Amino acid sequence: MAQFFEIHPDNPQRRLIQQAVAIIDRGGLVIYPTDSSYALGCHIGDKAALDRIRAIRRLDRNHHFTLVCRDLSEISTYARVDNASYRILKANTPGPITFVLKATREVPKRLVHARRRTIGIRVPDHPIALGLLEALAEPMMSTSLIPPGEEAPLMEVSEIRQRFEKQLDLVIDGGPCGIESTTVVDLTGDVPDVIRLGSGEFNA
Repeated sequence: MAQFFEIHPDNPQRRLIQQAVAIIDRGGLVIYPTDSSYALGCHIGDKAALDRIRAIRRLDRNHHFTLVCRDLSEISTYARVDNASYRILKANTPGPITFVLKATREVPKRLVHARRRTIGIRVPDHPIALGLLEALAEPMMSTSLIPPGEEAPLMEVSEIRQRFEKQLDLVIDGGPCGIESTTVVDLTGDVPDVIRLGSGEFNA
């Protein structure tokens, strides 16, 4: 049964952030708020937690997972960023846009797209998400909480708890979130390719 934290969306309680990070570090699977929707998150290197996410969302090997990062400098550790991509990232982060980039060797192989060797990367604009990332001092593996067979992420914490509490270690209630996933932009080609329209407005 998941623990339940109510964390202030604008001024996150440091004590609760530290407790949440301790759960993540121990292999916990958490639901947390972002600037687009509520999301599933776990430690970047935890295979068991990743397998639990795959089971909850029924994801196949070709799903693009996302590394949620603190800032641009952290992105460059996990993704190959040329000058053109850097300018685009700088103009569009933080915010609800996920960028698909070629992964570096720092990304665990199980997170990399099996065929394209890419990874989704984003910097959220939400105090709770950023507080977790700052305390973790590394990215968090993440994906939107979209139930199998549905198209939109869940937005009500009460419904999230009712449906998934037994499969999670922590639910963070940060108040109302959006109901759209992020916009997704592929930066691996010669020009940016918007492959999914979501809550973020992309500036090329």
